[in-house]
Amino acid sequence: MAGGQDGAPSVSGATPAAPSATALTPEAYKDELGSERKPIRDALDALAGARGLKALDQRLGRAELALSGGADELAGLTPPEPVRARHDAYVAGLRAVASALASTGDKVGDRDLCTSSAVLTDLDDALDQLDEAGEALESAGDYKADVVGVKAGKKQTRRLRNGSYVRKSTLNGRSSLEIDNGGNRDAVITASRGGSKAFSVYVRKNATYKVRGVRDGTYRIYFTHGVDWDGKRKAFTRECSFERFQKTVKFRTTYTATQIRWHDWRVTLHAISGGNARTSPVDPDDFPG
Repeated sequence: MAGGQDGAPSVSGATPAAPSATALTPEAYKDELGSERKPIRDALDALAGARGLKALDQRLGRAELALSGGADELAGLTPPEPVRARHDAYVAGLRAVASALASTGDKVGDRDLCTSSAVLTDLDDALDQLDEAGEALESAGDYKADVVGVKAGKKQTRRLRNGSYVRKSTLNGRSSLEIDNGGNRDAVITASRGGSKAFSVYVRKNATYKVRGVRDGTYRIYFTHGVDWDGKRKAFTRECSFERFQKTVKFRTTYTATQIRWHDWRVTLHAISGGNARTSPVDPDDFPG
């Protein structure tokens, strides 16, 4: 003890350290991991099964919340000392996937990614790192951390042959519909009549195709452009757009004593000088598949 300023006494010494949190027992730690594992795994499984852009967008948001919430809960734990580093790596992996989900959600909103398979491919590196961190934690003491049950495929650019029918009903009429796709992406054109899909045909970029045998009736013409055709989902996985022609197209055959007359139509899926057919965007979930 020594006199301070003006002779006032002062005391010096080390500040007492705050007591460290008590580490969880292995059994208690397993219980905590298990309580977070199921909602995270379920959210990722649901994301992989999403059909339609609206469901995909919603499930992306739910998965992001599940992973970020799980990371916050686990970050507040004090794991058994032997697995502390692996625990921290696992939490970091959860946060990395949650962050990647937010970025991927923006790509879905911009229609750069259009299916769950494309989303998983975009998340591939982050999911792999999380899976590795979970395996490392589990191998250290049977701590269940296997939240990644989905598989991401490699990026592809699948295409059908020009003029391939995705869907086709009976085409035994006399009329034809010629389709000119001068755009920079492949397209699928769907014609519906009376609420029923008559045909859907694949037309590659910078190509044309003529649908023959169109039956009489009034048709509404829809078309979707995109990259990488998923035949199972019947959808483009990337760079997708959805439109329809505002006016319907009417095919009619007339018979006289000496003649049979019918209507043929030609549509272009890109803007042309003098074009007279306006198009409107279509909600992806309302697009006839």
